[in-house]
Amino acid sequence: MLSRRHFLRVAAAGAGAMLVAPQIVFASAATERRFVFVIQRGAADGLNIVVPYAEPAYAGLRGALAIDTANADTANAIKLDGTFALHPALVQTAQMYKSGQALFVHAVASPYRDRSHFDGQNVLETGGRAPYQVKDGWLNRLAAQVGGTRENAIAFAPTVPLALRGAARATSYAPSALPAASDDLLTRVGALYEGDAQLHGLWTSAMTARGLAGDVSAKQDPASVGKLAAGFLARADGPRIAMIETGGWDTHSAQNARLSNQLKALDTMIAALRDNLGPAWDNTTVLVATEFGRTAAANGTGGTDHGQGSVAMLMGGAVAGGRVIADWPGLRPGDLYESRDLRPTAALDGLIAGAAAESLGLDPQRTAATLFSQAGTTRPITGLVRT
Repeated sequence: MLSRRHFLRVAAAGAGAMLVAPQIVFASAATERRFVFVIQRGAADGLNIVVPYAEPAYAGLRGALAIDTANADTANAIKLDGTFALHPALVQTAQMYKSGQALFVHAVASPYRDRSHFDGQNVLETGGRAPYQVKDGWLNRLAAQVGGTRENAIAFAPTVPLALRGAARATSYAPSALPAASDDLLTRVGALYEGDAQLHGLWTSAMTARGLAGDVSAKQDPASVGKLAAGFLARADGPRIAMIETGGWDTHSAQNARLSNQLKALDTMIAALRDNLGPAWDNTTVLVATEFGRTAAANGTGGTDHGQGSVAMLMGGAVAGGRVIADWPGLRPGDLYESRDLRPTAALDGLIAGAAAESLGLDPQRTAATLFSQAGTTRPITGLVRT
């Protein structure tokens, strides 16, 4: 027999949402600025996302995987400057770059130098120098710096990811696979709990979350994810920090088609977030990053293997964009890390610290020390976000 509490959760889920936490009550917002972290799980290939088309060794290493910039009769990479071009699937991202709302940091990596997805993601999410060195996540420590009452951070995922776990309160939200409940059922359940001091509050919170989610279906398409996230972030009393998980970036084979689909989905999601945030987009910074990059050379199955340096993306109305930041190491045999990977020349820790601090109006040095205390001296990259 279902308990009343369990039935409440099931009914709320059937209403179109799965509440991973019993209730979603957000902070009294301490700022109008918003920071969104999008993780690319699986090691995204930075060399084919922001393409170093002017690099003499690029085409030879990539072979059939090389992204063309020359043939005007086909869909080709979009030139950003005299060195780099953007993958052709990133149409909306290219528009943001052109309008000064996107920038890219190339040859960037966390301190992790091995090639395990699990260990690499642990280092990326915790902010340590080695796997399992730190137990909580840097995004949770960032939420604690922002302050406010109750939850000020949310993950759009079935459970709270490691990056958001820690002392600061955070929640997660994901669509349910259950069929939507009828309006009649919702009315009856609401009446049933009207006089219950404890469950009435839970039900009200569930219905508020359902209203924010709108008619997002159980099968999430990228546009729906962006719209869903915007619904929460646009609220006056909504969260100011969010995390969105994306997977499928591990392209060992058939990379060209798979990466194109992945990037089109990412592009669609970010555009939907932008379009549905309205005026709040002007105060928003979105950071997209992966645990490590992929090999400089193509493998024998039309893909690439686990590597090191990759590219990170910053997008948003608050971003001082229209540029590629890169201390380019080159792709000749002697330039590569361990003779196989794009050599990291920029610290992802420093990028995260600088972008997070500037996007939320925090001190970059203090933020770097708080988020990456186990990583040694982290120098935040600044000048990324408009004041």
